[in-house]
Amino acid sequence: MKTPKGKYAWTVKVGEKGQFVIPKEARDVFDIKPGDTLILLGDIDRGIAIPPKSTFAKYASEIFTGMQEEDMEK
Repeated sequence: MKTPKGKYAWTVKVGEKGQFVIPKEARDVFDIKPGDTLILLGDIDRGIAIPPKSTFAKYASEIFTGMQEEDMEK
């Protein structure tokens, strides 16, 4: 099976302290540098996601815009 363009998968091992290393190729693809702060999103049904920092601001904006619209409807 061929991997679709722009789609990636890596495996990591979780250490005793719950830590894991983001593979170098993944850090390169998503421009993750030492000292960067990442956000970890979790959904009990869908799992864990670590979105690229460049897209998080977009998601946050959409979330907060949606919340403001809901407040206006009340």
